[in-house]
Amino acid sequence: MLSLSDVEDARERVETVARRTPLEYSHTYSDMTGADVHLKLENFQRTGSFKIRGAMNRITTLSDEEKDAGVVTASAGNHAQGVALAATRAGVDSKIVMPEHAPITKVKATERYGGDVILHGVDYDEAQTKAHEIERAENRTYVHAFDDEYVMAGQGTIGLEIAEDCPTLETVVVPIGGGGLISGISTAVKALHPDARVIGVQAEHASSVADSLNKGSIQELDEVDTIADGIAVRRMGDRTFDVIRERVDEVVTVSDEEIAVALTYLLERSKTLVEGAGAVALAALLFDKFDYDEGETIVPALCGGNIDMNTLTTVVMRGLVETGRYLKIRTELKDRPGSLENLIQIIAEKKANIYAVRHDRTSRKIALNATEVEVDLEMRGPEHVDELLAALRADGYEVAVLD
Repeated sequence: MLSLSDVEDARERVETVARRTPLEYSHTYSDMTGADVHLKLENFQRTGSFKIRGAMNRITTLSDEEKDAGVVTASAGNHAQGVALAATRAGVDSKIVMPEHAPITKVKATERYGGDVILHGVDYDEAQTKAHEIERAENRTYVHAFDDEYVMAGQGTIGLEIAEDCPTLETVVVPIGGGGLISGISTAVKALHPDARVIGVQAEHASSVADSLNKGSIQELDEVDTIADGIAVRRMGDRTFDVIRERVDEVVTVSDEEIAVALTYLLERSKTLVEGAGAVALAALLFDKFDYDEGETIVPALCGGNIDMNTLTTVVMRGLVETGRYLKIRTELKDRPGSLENLIQIIAEKKANIYAVRHDRTSRKIALNATEVEVDLEMRGPEHVDELLAALRADGYEVAVLD
């Protein structure tokens, strides 16, 4: 099984390309949770994610014959960039299979790093099937995104940095897709801080590891559906399963809505951009997905910052809705002059800012002499939302809050 010495050996290979990323104390999240929170900012890594570490460690250990034949891999985007850059640095040809709907920013970045990108399949698992076909047809070496001990050891160098930079470490919180990152980090952390906890986090609709641990054997999901595309994996690795079962204390899940809130907080309060997968560790802490003590030293790993701008817009909007900063309501008015003015007057008195108003006189759900109105509002928080809704209902409006 993966050992501390494997991770320490990997550091010498990895540090030629990867940065030592900051570990920063957060007043904001310490105040919010009562814990002593330090953020591991791996979103500042080269290529925007931790994946360069494992890719570099794997490719530098290839034989000359394997380097000459080239490599191939499958990835939702971050591993793709890591392999492309590491291969280019080593003078190795790389082919990268990515899902057809991979974020365009990750596709373009992979190409810029020198990878030959092939788009195939609806998700990581279908892309992986195609990559294995190329592996066999062209005699290339397949660089697995997580189920490879060299890759796991490379990712584990993050654990070395956390252990060294945070001597009071009590809990580290780590995102899980296929399990390579947490396998490496848990190996390093448990060796250097034996009493520290390692908590894994998955998205609710991509929880293959949580399901596998609960059932005692590796489970494969029929599909995955989450804004955290970097951890959207249907099946964990065989090697990672063994390490996680032995060295990870607990695996929890978070919803997409909770991920969106964490991502929004990081943008607004920490001025830090992460992708969905990069926000899950903080989401688990903010939404009390695991128990911890007052003042406990906790390190959430922010594992990546490669988010598509279209996705970011959607996620931030959802985050604003979940935190009571944006409200969409529907109500019914009499279809006569002055009806809308009265509604808007109440909204103005409560100091909510109108973003958009939509009328619909054609709905079959309303009377012929009525109109349905939807209003989008910028709000100041949950209490402000409750205050406005109470005022509208007190004035006789039947108000529905829209998702």
